[in-house]
Amino acid sequence: MFAFIVHFFNSFLYYPLFNFLIVIYNYLPGHDFGLAIIVLTVIIRLVLYPLSLKAFQSQRAIQKLQPLISELQTKYKNDKEKQAKETLELYRKENINPFSGLALALVQLPILIALYQVFWHGLQSDALNGLYTFIKNPGAINPFFLHLLDLSKPNILFAVLAGILQFFQTKMLMPAPIQGQAKTNDLASMMQKQMVYLFPILTVVILFKLPSALGLYWIASGLFSITQQYFILKKHDEPK
Repeated sequence: MFAFIVHFFNSFLYYPLFNFLIVIYNYLPGHDFGLAIIVLTVIIRLVLYPLSLKAFQSQRAIQKLQPLISELQTKYKNDKEKQAKETLELYRKENINPFSGLALALVQLPILIALYQVFWHGLQSDALNGLYTFIKNPGAINPFFLHLLDLSKPNILFAVLAGILQFFQTKMLMPAPIQGQAKTNDLASMMQKQMVYLFPILTVVILFKLPSALGLYWIASGLFSITQQYFILKKHDEPK
């Protein structure tokens, strides 16, 4: 069973992503591996854009309903089953899918694992044996970005920059305080605030000893997400 999962993962994620990266690398002037990673990142984010947009819109809608959800939590604080039922009913009435964010995470996680494999093993010379027959073999991959940074080695600067971008990305998703509404100290609200700082720290810790190619992907992906969220929020907040 495990062998089947590995074969499936390699066939449908690792090898397609690795071959696509090499195609980009072959066609870029100067064969800059870092630029190839950035192009691949943008393409992946564009493919995932509809799912990301839906998840973001659902999350913003849930944030708008937070006062009503808090009322339900207070009203049924001694009946958790009733509280959950009424909350789900509220989501249904407002046509909100509270699990859309989870769906996005479930899609992104295997892609991230596959990219880790690509950036970790793909820079080794024997990895090029995994190229499809119709893909031109470059012979060797130059791991440098802009002829300055070796992406095959860890880079603390990339790790910290990725953490900073993760902070702003998470911060943008936090609901703005509603004027005249008392601050809530419920568990969900406290966890949201903790995630703003926990996610960036985890990002730095994860990337600290990994090839900086993965850090570059994280940075490019973070910049794309922040830009995307900015324009979605701007459009969302415009008076209709």
